[in-house]
Amino acid sequence: MSDYQMQKKLDYTSRFRNILSELPDFCALYFRAVEPTTSVLTRYGYAVDLRKFFRFLTSGEIERFSGKLPKQLKLSDMELLSSLDIELYLEYISLYREETQDGQKLVENNERAKSRKLSAIRSLFKFLYKKSLIQTNCAALVDTPKLHEKAIIRLEANEVADLLDTVEQGSGMTTAQRRYHDATKLRDVAILSLFLGTGIRISELVGIDLDDIDFSKNEFIVTRKGGNQMTLAFGPEVAQALLEYLEERKTVIPFPGHETAFFLSMQRKRITPRAVENLVKKYAKISTPLKKITPHKLRSTYGTMLYQESGDIYLVADVLGHKDVNTTRKHYAAMTEEKSHEAAKYIKLRENTPEFPADFSTDSEK
Repeated sequence: MSDYQMQKKLDYTSRFRNILSELPDFCALYFRAVEPTTSVLTRYGYAVDLRKFFRFLTSGEIERFSGKLPKQLKLSDMELLSSLDIELYLEYISLYREETQDGQKLVENNERAKSRKLSAIRSLFKFLYKKSLIQTNCAALVDTPKLHEKAIIRLEANEVADLLDTVEQGSGMTTAQRRYHDATKLRDVAILSLFLGTGIRISELVGIDLDDIDFSKNEFIVTRKGGNQMTLAFGPEVAQALLEYLEERKTVIPFPGHETAFFLSMQRKRITPRAVENLVKKYAKISTPLKKITPHKLRSTYGTMLYQESGDIYLVADVLGHKDVNTTRKHYAAMTEEKSHEAAKYIKLRENTPEFPADFSTDSEK
């Protein structure tokens, strides 16, 4: 495990333990049980969601829990909970006001966010019920919010070229943006080239160390979700972008503690996910203003290009790090259908079969 990954693990472990100290005591039993099969980031995410749920229960919205703190809730209180209480919580988090240091802000949770929060509650109650700590599992009676398929946004081949040209040339930038462009151009070209040429996640990109890249084989090591490491290859265009940035990187004296990081910020520290998101957004807004492009959309673009060229859904799943190929298949199902229609054009069952006109329709359709 790299120094960055170790520091990240320590950081989230500390955050997780702070949240756990606010939760009911029985939650510690649950998290101890799932520890061997989950990452600290997963446990942290579940702890955040459960804290939100228990804060709602004790906020006064549900009278029988009013006046208690989340820490004071007991297993006997969970026996009093009903599926209607959980449904009320899901309705509440659709849109609510949250106190911040600057006042209040509106928080909105879409169907996917609510489904994820319900998953955390279900997991806890499933454990408590399985261990006979509660007699009924009311969370199992709550329906999962209906998830609507989202349109997959990706860049076309010409848009990929336009994006990289924008980074290299700095066209369309404001005066303020141009001040920093010369100082960050090689780094930004390398970052976007790596996204588009390998399909890695933003968390994987920021975690790359100098020693992780082997230019003799054009490959590098990434730490996937869950902590597993994988070696990925990159092509000559990506190699050129990385090498050009590396020459510049050698002239920079990193901030103490960030010596191993491959990608550095203007402050000479390891670049953060937020900084990467902002630079992708900045260039994409210039080159493709009608599309909301994020690092994840660049990952989708890579997956699309790889599937179009290879036609191998298992290869795409493996390189993208999907544990289940059905996840990959769902994202690229539309492309499969397009290929199916394309294949149908080549098949003729009889000689001299007439071609259907473009606007062909049956009488029943007219």
